[in-house]
Amino acid sequence: MPKKRIVVLYGGRADEHPISCVSASGVLNAIDTNRFDVVTVGITRSGQWIINGEDPRGWSLDDESLPSVEITENSQPILLDVARGADGFMVGEHSDLIGNNDAETTSFPTLSSQNKVTPLGHVDAVFPVLHGPFGEDGTVQGLLEMMDVPYVGCGVFASAACMDKHFTKVLLRASGIGVAPWITVDTREIPNTDQGKKQFAQQVLANIADAHLHYPLFVKPSRAGSSFGVTKIEHVGDAAELMSALLEASTHDWRVLVEEGISGREIECAVLKPSALDPVSTSLPGEVVLDSREEDNESFYDFDSKYRDAEASHVEVPAHLPADTLQQVRDLAAHAFAAVDGKGLSRVDTFVSDDGEVMVNEINTMPGFTPISMYSKAWDATGVSYTELITKLIEGVLR
Repeated sequence: MPKKRIVVLYGGRADEHPISCVSASGVLNAIDTNRFDVVTVGITRSGQWIINGEDPRGWSLDDESLPSVEITENSQPILLDVARGADGFMVGEHSDLIGNNDAETTSFPTLSSQNKVTPLGHVDAVFPVLHGPFGEDGTVQGLLEMMDVPYVGCGVFASAACMDKHFTKVLLRASGIGVAPWITVDTREIPNTDQGKKQFAQQVLANIADAHLHYPLFVKPSRAGSSFGVTKIEHVGDAAELMSALLEASTHDWRVLVEEGISGREIECAVLKPSALDPVSTSLPGEVVLDSREEDNESFYDFDSKYRDAEASHVEVPAHLPADTLQQVRDLAAHAFAAVDGKGLSRVDTFVSDDGEVMVNEINTMPGFTPISMYSKAWDATGVSYTELITKLIEGVLR
């Protein structure tokens, strides 16, 4: 039986670019090459699709420099002919890669009359190991839908809705699922003057009071991941602190959430539905334990805790909770996944309060996918190995 050709797509224009690179490294090192013919396609920070760049299999977050998809002397652009569908992945010449790796100055590939393109070959499916905007938000999914190319992961709607924390909450609340109380702020309306900023912050503080949000608060971009742009607010009525947090979050997205901090434990559950014919499966729920909390009760799970500081946290699967609470988390994760029309995979993050109440924090439609990420570790603890998990996801979209 001939191998199926699978394109593993990684990198991208989002802040989560290096996380995508490391996730791709994990997938590429674990994928069953006896079953699949793997083609690696990187996306630079400027949005150029390339092959024959640096081999991502050796990438990690252990070094000071974060991994990145860069144009090398052997790189060639991937150009898409949408009308050709799964045969529309074309390879250009290196000279078509105009400019450099700077996201602000690089031009997209353009073909001169002298240059040629050659077919990459038929693509059976794409595994878009992409995190954040321009990858996890329905944009790439819509492109692949237009090309009629099967792909791993949630569809256009679920990807777009779950990328936006505001609309995730709206959908979940409409389905009767509890979420942390919040308000949404349009930071495009922040004035340029100092006085205007003070007045804007005072109005947001008034909205916080009207919504009866309890401190501490978390200010976060609506469409960003990996804790980018998230600030914890602890001082009631501090307009300057609030404005600083809003401005920080606005560097990632104009829509910003101000969310009530929930007193409880953050429990994560992996969800799997490889194809429409498969039932929804949930893993044993896990917990990321911040080892620094005993020393610093104000710490939270930021980017460094997740990816850069190996001593800052560790994963426990299953989480140390009563069996009935773990089952409640699994049931709620499956309910939330269905509420957003999920498919393929997702990681549903929940809060479990001290009295056992469970609510959903967010849904990640392409969670971190390294061997030590919560998604893969949760399934491993549930009896599905990393390689088996990748195989299930790919074979599911090939049916």
